[in-house]
Amino acid sequence: MKFAILGLLVLIVIGFFVLIWKSSRDWRWYNLVAASFSMLLAIAFLFPTAGVLKSRSAWHQLKENLELDAMKLASEQRLLKYGDPANPEAGEGIAVLNRKLAKIGIEAGRRWRSLRMQNVANNVVTLGRAQSVAPGAAAPAPADAEEGAAPVVVQPLIPDGTVVYGFAEVLNEQQIAVPVFYLGEFRVTGSTPNQVTLSPTGPLEADQQQRINNQARSWSLYEMLPMDGHVPFIAEGSVPGDDNTLGRIDADLVNRMLGKNVSAETLKNYLEDGRRLEKGDPPVSRWTKIEFLKGYALDVDSPESRGALDGGFFDGNGRAVDSRLQRGEDGQVKFKKGDQILVKEEGGDQLIDDGTAKLIDSYYLRPLNDYRFVLRRIRLRLTELADRTKELEFEKGVLTEAVERTTRMQVTNREIQNKLEQDFQQFRTEKRAMESYAKQVQSQLDSMKAELLRLYRENQGLEQKLDQQHRSVQQQPPRVRPVSRVRL
Repeated sequence: MKFAILGLLVLIVIGFFVLIWKSSRDWRWYNLVAASFSMLLAIAFLFPTAGVLKSRSAWHQLKENLELDAMKLASEQRLLKYGDPANPEAGEGIAVLNRKLAKIGIEAGRRWRSLRMQNVANNVVTLGRAQSVAPGAAAPAPADAEEGAAPVVVQPLIPDGTVVYGFAEVLNEQQIAVPVFYLGEFRVTGSTPNQVTLSPTGPLEADQQQRINNQARSWSLYEMLPMDGHVPFIAEGSVPGDDNTLGRIDADLVNRMLGKNVSAETLKNYLEDGRRLEKGDPPVSRWTKIEFLKGYALDVDSPESRGALDGGFFDGNGRAVDSRLQRGEDGQVKFKKGDQILVKEEGGDQLIDDGTAKLIDSYYLRPLNDYRFVLRRIRLRLTELADRTKELEFEKGVLTEAVERTTRMQVTNREIQNKLEQDFQQFRTEKRAMESYAKQVQSQLDSMKAELLRLYRENQGLEQKLDQQHRSVQQQPPRVRPVSRVRL
């Protein structure tokens, strides 16, 4: 092809010079020279022009390839950002995940991760971070800073007096530090950009004290306790259905995280979360799925506005008081005919009775835990149990002493009983001997009485004889006669 083009150029040049030779009779010399130079310059610039066109073609091809790549990348970026609505298995987009992450961040408050244990003494814990300058803190002023410039303010790692909640961290399979054990509630007593000192706000439990002293090398600190939720225990990729309004519960995750730490009843509540309502489910866990029959508007923003740390996220009527949760504008959530939502049973019954909605189905949702109150209630309960334990130990000591005294008394009484039994046997022996002796004495007494009676009667007879003799003597004249002795 190159030789054909070169041959064509040679023919054109020959033809051009033939035309010049034919025109030499009518043209002037400067016309001939100008035409010849033009032809020569055209031939000379033909090759750079061809190179430029070739380079332009290559760049144009590169541009088209880059445009195709840009279109593919834009499609991939859009897919990563918003997800693929037609393919649920593709997962959620970054925008949705960012909103969820922002929501979790609002609920969790500030947090400080991967703090290393430096010292612990008398329940005072010192933690530090590896970075030389805390994120967000002002950098130190350079050595050649101008005189009179404003001093740089170095922010502490955590403001003094802040109440934080400590968790022990471990590395998971992806080598990411995750909190796994609650270490207690602490107050910041000292803080620098790279170090913080904590003191517990109350007595620590034995297992918490053991973890702090021996095992908790890496800490996470949270300004607010994590909030309970239904979503963390839903299996990845599952979708809500008629049998479970939340989706399929990841039983392996629930058993792995909670199986050894909670009662069987509590574990059952987690595994059955979102199922259809059954007879006997407690009122606090009864939810209904309703469909609106007409438009409905609900106020969700409270007239007052405050931070969550000043009393929670919502007021007494359930309306948002934290500005980060408030809807703004008119502060209402509006539903149109045909919308379906899941509400508490009493709220759904009210809307159904008003004719605003109709019942679709009823479900069981486990009550969520407010860990701030749960931990305080557990601490109060443990304090009560500790006081009760002291009372029971005191009562046990009193009972033990009473039992010991009773045992000693029983031993003493047994000895007395044995002695009394021995005395009783001796008494019976002596009684038998005394009865035998009494019978013997009684027999002798009876004999003596009989003898005395005989003698008494004999004496009476002698007395009568004496009386008769005395009267006969009185009647006879006195004479001397010897007196004989009378034997009595």
